[in-house]
Amino acid sequence: MNRGNRNKEIEIKVRVQKPDRLVSFLMRNARKKGTLHQIDEYFVPAHRNFLDSEPVREWLRLRNEDGTCTINYKYFYYGRDGRSTQADEFETQVEDAGQIQKIFKALGLKRIVKVDKVRDSWAYGNYEIGIDRVAGLGSFVEIEFNGRGGGSKRITDEMVGFLKKVGVGRIERNYQGYPFLILFPERVVFHEG
Repeated sequence: MNRGNRNKEIEIKVRVQKPDRLVSFLMRNARKKGTLHQIDEYFVPAHRNFLDSEPVREWLRLRNEDGTCTINYKYFYYGRDGRSTQADEFETQVEDAGQIQKIFKALGLKRIVKVDKVRDSWAYGNYEIGIDRVAGLGSFVEIEFNGRGGGSKRITDEMVGFLKKVGVGRIERNYQGYPFLILFPERVVFHEG
C-alpha cells in the first residue's frame, strides 16, 4: 500500500459483521482506487525458519498484482499482550518474479504458502482501506495508515473507532495475517474490536 510512513506500517486486519455498511460508506465518501487480484507467495530461509517463533515476527513475500510483481519483507513488533502494533516494511518492484523464485531456490528459501485474494481498494483521509476476498478464508477489511506522526496504538484504536462509527457491527481483529490463518487455522485467534 502507500508509504506515508516510509518503511513503517501501521494497519489493522479485521472481519466485520456488516461489511455492506462499510462499502456503502466508502462509495459515498471515499475514492475507489481499483480492484486488484493479488497472488502472494511466502518464503522462509533454510537457516532461519520464520515460523519457529510465535507470534510469527517475519514474513518474506513475493506478490503478483495483476502482472506487477513486488518483493516485500516485514518485521512485526508485538506488545506484551501478543498483539502487533506496527511493522517495519521494505518493498520494491521486481521485473521478473520467475527469476526471483530461481534466486530464492538457489539460496535455499522455501515457499511455505500462497495467498490468493481480490482486493477492492479505497482512499479515505489518511487511510487506505482494502476489502479483501481471500480464497479459503473469506472476507476481511484491512486499513492502513498513510499519514505521518502519532503513536501506532492510538492510530489503530482510531481505525477501530472509525469502523464502529460507520456501524459495521461486531469487529473481530486478527494480529497474525493471512499466511498464518492458512497455515495454522487451529491456532488462529480473533480479538473483539
